[in-house]
Amino acid sequence: MNKQQILDEIEDLFRSMPVYDEFRPHISNATAWAGRAKALLKKWNPIESMPLDRAVDNAFSRISHQSYDGYIKLTVLVQQARHDLLLDTVGPRSIAISSGAVFDYFDEIRKIAESAKSELFFVDPYLNADFVTRYLKNIPDNISIRLLGSKPKEINSLIPSVEALRKQNGSTIFVRSADQLHDRYLFVDKISCFQSGASFKDGAKNAPVVVTQIIDAFSAVQDTYEKLWASAKVES
Repeated sequence: MNKQQILDEIEDLFRSMPVYDEFRPHISNATAWAGRAKALLKKWNPIESMPLDRAVDNAFSRISHQSYDGYIKLTVLVQQARHDLLLDTVGPRSIAISSGAVFDYFDEIRKIAESAKSELFFVDPYLNADFVTRYLKNIPDNISIRLLGSKPKEINSLIPSVEALRKQNGSTIFVRSADQLHDRYLFVDKISCFQSGASFKDGAKNAPVVVTQIIDAFSAVQDTYEKLWASAKVES
């Protein structure tokens, strides 16, 4: 296997990782996942993956603190392998789009969104009805979509469009709002993140914009916005 093939497998490994409570010896999907993790991470780096066997053993321990410690170390090793391979293969993606190239911006975001296999999470203060029309109508209905906005006027425009799309396509879309949002992010399958220098609804309309993949700070950024989502106001 080459590095890109290993990366593809590890991306899927991360998406399918059992939750902590499933790490019990009698749960077959957890033991099968752990065996796959051992095989893949040793192909990634035999030296760096040396703590893996102990982490797996601890994750299945009946001693709660030992089990949790093993689970965390296992998660870190999978993330380390993923980020290392990302940097070795494609590196962070940065896309510069000139002022007025609205379609080019839309097309780049569309391609990122269409790479999702299970979930999309958009963060943008200005998510509105135009955003739904532009990006969401062609997303398959098996993809769960979360939208986190903040501007009341935009939210009031967003909700009817979301409800209409749900009714028409059977889409799974959740809308929440949080105060003081500023940045714009798109999280894909909880394993990758892209930051947009402009609002998704009108990127490149009046000024150049750069869309940048977040690599080194991914875990911190994801954790920040997952916490914001958890505490945000449910709108729809």
